[in-house]
Amino acid sequence: MKRTHEAAPARVALLSALVTAFLVFSPEARAAPPLAAVTPAAGVATASSGMRDVLLVGNNWDGTVDVIDVRTYQRLSRINVIPDKSERMLEITLDPIRLTYFLFIREQVGEGHDQFVDDVFASNDGQVIYVSRPSFADVVAINLSTGRIRWRTRVEGNRADHMAISPDGTRLTVSASTANRAHIIDTATGSIVGSFPSGDNPHENNYSRDGSKIFHASIGTVYTALDTPELDGTKGERYFQIVDARTLQVLKRLNMRQKLAELGMPEMSAAVRPMALSPDERFLYFQVSFFHGFVEYDLEADRVTRIAHLPVSPETQALRRDQYLLDSAHHGIAMSGDGTKLCVAGTMSNYAAIVSRETFRYRINPLGARTYWATTSVDGRFCFVSVAGDDTVSVISYATEQEVARIPVGDHPQRARTAKLAASLFP
Repeated sequence: MKRTHEAAPARVALLSALVTAFLVFSPEARAAPPLAAVTPAAGVATASSGMRDVLLVGNNWDGTVDVIDVRTYQRLSRINVIPDKSERMLEITLDPIRLTYFLFIREQVGEGHDQFVDDVFASNDGQVIYVSRPSFADVVAINLSTGRIRWRTRVEGNRADHMAISPDGTRLTVSASTANRAHIIDTATGSIVGSFPSGDNPHENNYSRDGSKIFHASIGTVYTALDTPELDGTKGERYFQIVDARTLQVLKRLNMRQKLAELGMPEMSAAVRPMALSPDERFLYFQVSFFHGFVEYDLEADRVTRIAHLPVSPETQALRRDQYLLDSAHHGIAMSGDGTKLCVAGTMSNYAAIVSRETFRYRINPLGARTYWATTSVDGRFCFVSVAGDDTVSVISYATEQEVARIPVGDHPQRARTAKLAASLFP
């Protein structure tokens, strides 16, 4: 199992940053050859024309994105998404405020590691990927044929987080964590063309199937140790929002803690984590900080309808709430293509569960350390689960509810997104 080191004292962290900066900008470091932008894997067959179905896996601590063939589960390439690292580090080192946030992100959010990849999507023509980079507080578009950055956009504040891409591929929504806003970025130019307000630490984003709405949530200050239910108010303002994607007006804003209290669960958190929508987009399934399971919400009736309780491992039962990873009991939920089952990443208990949407009966797949995201394949038959602590992605069949493959990837995989890339990129 991969180990992470504990947060260092501030003075040690600052010294570490200065040493890192010295190494990055030393003549020896500058003379070193850069990591290849796209490194094809040998012996992998590719289509002769058209598009290729792939899985994009963002390796957060590596600063790379792995491109996985969804039929063979072989890695087609590894993309360096921080080719400008030296330039960015110089900017940060020379700016005391940015350096403070950079070190804070490393020690309090990144478990002692810099966060170079949070989310990743591909352009509709399959020639470009868009990557949010938390430690650099930006979003970049990378040309896959050259490995070069086509455009770079700084977000407000000092950290970029989860994204969503519109169905037509023309807009990205990205959460600007410390600015309490979500930006809309034009994918052609990188220009910020709009934004909407959020709660504290905006997090998850999803477009509706027709692209008319954005489902957005904020999670509050998940990095504090004030984690008991009676101190929930210290976590800040946390909302689930439905936003008009055209006007960017907030159509609905809900405090889910209040909604859960109406169902007799007053001590649950208001922080909505990853979410999944039913095919008809009437029901929302979402995870909540500290809760081992998920919530079903009827968007038409505007109320919580059911709560699914999932197992807690003996090791996790022995933990205090302040020992949870960024308040995440579970972090990752997806739905099968036919809408009958859910795939749930049981982060702190190191499993993935396949859950019947009708009955909430489940099957547990123990996967290893830190299951951190779940994504459904384009054909709706499989769930891809990031196992961040083991640097792998698990492939689970919705039909058999069992793991069918395990894919080695880079350091600390988090967001995994299905995509179609130009087959010409893989000769």
